[in-house]
Amino acid sequence: MDNADARTGALEIVRRLQARGFRALWAGGCVRDMAMGQPPRDYDIATNADLQQVIGIFPHAQVVGAHFGVALVRLGHHIYEVARFRRDLGYSDGRHPDGVVFVDAEEDALRRDFTINGMFYDPIADEVLDYVGGQADIKKKVIRTIGDPHARFCEDRLRMLRAVRFACRYHWPIEDETRRAIGELSHSIDAISCERVRDELVKILTEGGAPLGVCWLIDLGLMAVFLPEVVAMDGVPQPPQFHPEGDVLTHTLIMLGLLHNPSPELAMGVLLHDIGKPPTYQVRDRIRFDNHTKVGREMTEAICKRLRFSCEQTKHIAALVADHHKFMHVQDMRPSKLKRFLRAARFEDHMELHRVDCLSCHGDLGNYTFCKTALETLPPEQIRPLPLINGHDLIAMGHTPGPAFKQVLRAVEDAQLEGRVTSRAAALELAKQRFESLSHPEPFVR
Repeated sequence: MDNADARTGALEIVRRLQARGFRALWAGGCVRDMAMGQPPRDYDIATNADLQQVIGIFPHAQVVGAHFGVALVRLGHHIYEVARFRRDLGYSDGRHPDGVVFVDAEEDALRRDFTINGMFYDPIADEVLDYVGGQADIKKKVIRTIGDPHARFCEDRLRMLRAVRFACRYHWPIEDETRRAIGELSHSIDAISCERVRDELVKILTEGGAPLGVCWLIDLGLMAVFLPEVVAMDGVPQPPQFHPEGDVLTHTLIMLGLLHNPSPELAMGVLLHDIGKPPTYQVRDRIRFDNHTKVGREMTEAICKRLRFSCEQTKHIAALVADHHKFMHVQDMRPSKLKRFLRAARFEDHMELHRVDCLSCHGDLGNYTFCKTALETLPPEQIRPLPLINGHDLIAMGHTPGPAFKQVLRAVEDAQLEGRVTSRAAALELAKQRFESLSHPEPFVR
C-alpha cells in the first residue's frame, strides 16, 4: 500500500464525515503505528454516523457488517473500513458478540483488545484521544489488555494469540495479569476455528520475532493445544558432533531467527522441518533419527490439513520437510538427479531452509554454495530441457499406454539430462531398447 496515498484517502473520509457534522476518527492499528513512529499499514475510521448516513456521503460504499455498522469505502486505489462506534453485548461462543449497541468513542475504546490498539486520532484537529492508557503502555513497551484480561480473552479467545503476536513483533513483554490470564485460559483456544489460529500463527512466524513468539506459545500453554508436535521437540537431544547448538527445538528456534521476510510456507517448513525427530529418536552407536524426513513429511501433511492450509501450500511445506536432507548428497548426485532437484518448485525456499539449517549448527555452507553455483552456471535449457519424445511417440511405436511409459520416458530424460542423448532419433532408439529390456528382463542368477 502507498502510505502517502492511503493517508490522503483516510484523511478525506474523515474530512467529509466531519463536514456533515459527524464525529469521525482514525482508529486502532494506524494510531498505534503513528504513536510508535512507524508508517501505518492501513487506516480504519470510526464514526457516529450510521450506515445510511455513510452511504449518503459515499454512495458506492459496500456494507459488510450491517449488524455491526461496518462499511467499506473505496477512494482511489484503497479500501477503508468505516465502522460505527459500538459496545458489544456478550460473547456466548467466545468469538462473536451476541449483539451491539451504538455508543460514543470512549465506550468504543473500552471494548477493544489491547491498550496500544484502543486509541483514536483526529487528523483534522491533530489530536490523539486515549481513553485506555495506550500511549503510556507504548512508552513502557508492554502488551496489556484493556480492562480485565479474563473478560477480554473470554470475549474472543483469539486475542490470546494476538497478544503473543504483538509481543514478538515488538519484542515487548506481556503484562503480568494479561500473561497469567492467557496461561489460565490457554486450553480454551481450541474453541477458535483452525483457520483463525493458522492465520495468527503465520503472522507470528513472519512478522518478526518468530523465536520469541514460539517460546511464548509454548510457555503459555497455547502451542500444546494446536501444535503439540512442536512442544514435543523441546528437550530432544541431538548428536553434539553435528548439532553443538543443542536440542531439536533450540535448533529450530535459531533457524527461525535467521530468516528474513519468509513466505508463510517457508516459515512453516522451517518450524516443522525436524518434526519427525521426536518420534524417531533412538540411541545406538550415537543418537539417530532414522527416516525422520519421511515421518516428518507425513506429520506435516496431517498438521497442514488440521490447520486448513491449502493443498498447494501443504504440498510445498511437506516438500520442504521431506527434502531438506537431500542437500547432504548433492555433490555426489548423478547429473540427472541433481538437475531434477534444482528444478523443484520454488527451489529458492529449499535453498533458504538449507542455508539457515547449516548456519544454526555446523555452519558449513559447502553444499549450499555448490547448488547456488550450479543454478548460476547451468543454462536453464540444461536443467529443464524440452522433451525429445513423449507418450504419443511411444504409441506411434506400437506400445499401449501403461506404467512402462513413465519408466521409459524417465530413462530417456535421464539420458538427456546427462548428455548421453542429444537427438530425437537417439531418444527413440533408447526408448526401443528400454521397452525390449522391460519385455525381456535378464534372468535372475543365484
